Amino acid sequence: MRRRDVLKLFGGAAAVWPFIARAQPQGERIRRIGVLNSLSDDAYLGAFLQQMQQLGWAEGHNLRIDTRWGGGNINETSKYAAELSAFAPDVFLAIGSPALERLLKATSAVPIVFLRVTDPVGGGFIDSLARPGGVATGFSLSEYTISGKWLELLKAIAPSVTRVAVLRDTDVVAGAGQFAAIQSAAPSLQVEVSPINVRDAGEIERNVTAFARVPNSGLIVTRSGPASVRRGLLIELAARHKLPTVYFDRTFAADGGLMSYGPDLTDQYQRAATYVHRILKGEKPADLPVQAPTKFELVINLKTAKALALTVPSSLLTTADEVIE
Repeated sequence: MRRRDVLKLFGGAAAVWPFIARAQPQGERIRRIGVLNSLSDDAYLGAFLQQMQQLGWAEGHNLRIDTRWGGGNINETSKYAAELSAFAPDVFLAIGSPALERLLKATSAVPIVFLRVTDPVGGGFIDSLARPGGVATGFSLSEYTISGKWLELLKAIAPSVTRVAVLRDTDVVAGAGQFAAIQSAAPSLQVEVSPINVRDAGEIERNVTAFARVPNSGLIVTRSGPASVRRGLLIELAARHKLPTVYFDRTFAADGGLMSYGPDLTDQYQRAATYVHRILKGEKPADLPVQAPTKFELVINLKTAKALALTVPSSLLTTADEVIE
């Protein structure tokens, strides 16, 4: 997707930019941001753009944004990393581990603020959270302990579940880390867990179908790019086989999934804008610590719960940040 498409998508945000632009000093140098998203859509980018407005950056006046979408394809993501690097931006916004990895390979000079990266230290992208070193800093998605929380929530909403398939991406460090955390929590909840790879759609369908043949089964969809790209398929499979499922992001619950629990990404995108702002004002990524999420949200889809013949405990309903009816 090109820059003009992003502005069209977030037309409401773009509409207020001229008012900000009038408040900017005349003759100010236009700064350039390259945005590389590993996926094909992003429901949260508007929060980043709006926060940039609040910080005084106006598209067409003192800012230009070039955006590319990898669509979950590594080759496309690599191609766009090279293309954006050729524009010589002042800073990159990397969304997703593949985007961050490709930008780090494409350039060693341009500062990078990253988002939606689960384990930046384990992935080898930074030296440490407190002192990232190099040109990249940003916002990690979560500690691996949140993965155990997914299993707790699944048992709370579907107590009869005794076996759980964990859909993960084996090509990234976070895939193994998330599964290990779920595996550690399983004995205390008297649940047997087994992994399913999310890289191939056909493999997902075959394995989930086979897994669902045994009663008292459920699913956990862990955080990964392939899972995001295949959101529709994963929700459809869970509904078809009547499998209680917990997802990592609210977009799954909004689209018909049973339940989601994860970081408040709107908050993270807003905070990413403050890091981009600080870098544009002269600060170095190496001096900005990588930040963990400070807000988490639980979303429950009651319509889906009813279709699965599940009674949602009042304890979950009262703690949920959003209940979809």
